[in-house]
Amino acid sequence: MSESLNALSARAESVLNEAQKVVVGQRHALESMLIALLAQGHVLLEGVPGTAKTLMVRALSASLGLSTGRIQFTPDLMPSDVVGTHVFDVASGQFQLRRGPIFTELLLADEINRAPAKTQSALLEAMQERQVSIDGTEQPLPEAFTVFATQNPIDHEGTYPLPEAELDRFLMKIRVDYPSEAEEDEILRRANASVVSTVPSAAGVTQVMSREELLALRALGATVRVDDGVRRYALQIIRATRSTPQILLGAGPRAGLHLLVAARWRALLSGRTFVTPDDVRGMLGDVIAHRLTLTPDAELSGLDTAEVLEGLCERVEVPR
Repeated sequence: MSESLNALSARAESVLNEAQKVVVGQRHALESMLIALLAQGHVLLEGVPGTAKTLMVRALSASLGLSTGRIQFTPDLMPSDVVGTHVFDVASGQFQLRRGPIFTELLLADEINRAPAKTQSALLEAMQERQVSIDGTEQPLPEAFTVFATQNPIDHEGTYPLPEAELDRFLMKIRVDYPSEAEEDEILRRANASVVSTVPSAAGVTQVMSREELLALRALGATVRVDDGVRRYALQIIRATRSTPQILLGAGPRAGLHLLVAARWRALLSGRTFVTPDDVRGMLGDVIAHRLTLTPDAELSGLDTAEVLEGLCERVEVPR
């Protein structure tokens, strides 16, 4: 088993290294995105324009050899524009299925909060069941199907807040921050040297893991041990979100399941077959924060969900 763990860690590292041939910095975001892929979860990327959200998805796709589709969400986008529809073929005299861009392995849902709720809901069945219904007929999606959605945290004009049910379907919400000074200097240095590329293949990104290997690796998640104390630790954090005064709407049961799944993969990529409290704590921000709704008073006082979650964790006893 130790050899398998070492091989997994090495393969994961090679995937991340390939992605960073074109993406400067953003190591945490890339690691979390890879964890989500292995855990069969979906990701919401939140960050201001120009922070490489789209590029990171393309880079991971190139290093894994997965097909990628993109949907630019707009206020006039219809559900049929996402999933597809049947159209009449004059030559055959029959209706033919014209599949939408959702039929791909990595779906980039760009600016997802610009589409109205009716269109956003077209993703719910796909994210949960990995299938879509078109004219009453269920159509399966690829086994590796994963949604990477993006949204701008400050652009409120012409946007629609994601409903809680849809937010809960995302395994993680990753905040993509500005690069550090050194990282931004490297971006400018590359631009000055005319080596900047937004096409992963042009930047030298090559496939280092096959689709079949990715799907096979997913089975390793079930081999990771979660001791009773660590499970209770995660449970107490989830339940504490429902009784903290600053939180209006706490995390639901799905949040606890997602937290342990993500913690398992964090442990595996660290070379362990058991989950520690640090694994649980390390995934809290990405997995839990976006599921919480603060009270109006907490928001008016300038608190954000990450700060409230951090304070909450300080009150939960860590198992020894």
